Amino acid sequence: MANYESNSPWYKTPINANYLEIYSKRTIPAANDDITYEIEPQYSYRPDLLAYDLYGTPRLWWVFAQRNPDVIEDPIYDFAPNTTIRIPKLSNLKNDLGL
Repeated sequence: MANYESNSPWYKTPINANYLEIYSKRTIPAANDDITYEIEPQYSYRPDLLAYDLYGTPRLWWVFAQRNPDVIEDPIYDFAPNTTIRIPKLSNLKNDLGL
């Protein structure tokens, strides 16, 4: 049985025997101090690189899709250059995810 870390998108998904139950989506609430960001070409289809540069770990790649569900449906292929998204600050993520 696997246990997921608090920075994982599957952290709140129940585990039954050797498999995950139905996915429990983790929400990233909007905050007044979220940053508006236009995805630059060097981060094309690579949310892990942007997560590393912003948060110091590529494991938070999924945060961008969870925070922008109206813009990013597919967390990889919708992470295209010139797409404008909202990015939570690291301090807010630490509070929301319990990091």
